[in-house]
Amino acid sequence: ISKGPGNSKSAKSTAVPPGPPVYLDLVYIPNHSNSKNVDVEFFKRVRSSYYVVSGNDSAAEEPSRAVLDSLLEGKAQWESNMQVTLIPTHDSEVMREWYQETHEKQQDLNIMVLASSSTVVMQDESFPACKIEL
Repeated sequence: ISKGPGNSKSAKSTAVPPGPPVYLDLVYIPNHSNSKNVDVEFFKRVRSSYYVVSGNDSAAEEPSRAVLDSLLEGKAQWESNMQVTLIPTHDSEVMREWYQETHEKQQDLNIMVLASSSTVVMQDESFPACKIEL
């Protein structure tokens, strides 16, 4: 059946329909942050204060380095430099390498990555940040 590849291509091209950017508070990057479904166009159009990055399967390339790089490239095209917080659900080698190799660009683009050892401070208390698993 020759429709298989054609269907996946059309699904990808319609994943983010044409139009103006959409602004959200929190976005869960779909499909375990796999690059087959999320690209630069996604981040140019779906603009959020917080992105949750799931995936802890290096064999399946999740999270994908291409998706993380797409965030940088897409955010660079936003007209405002609003702060974006990236929330990884797992501590992965891909995430650590990307963080270290692109840290300067992250700072330039006002992107903050929450580490798995983050601490929340409220009034007189401090406690470990929650791990979000959706």
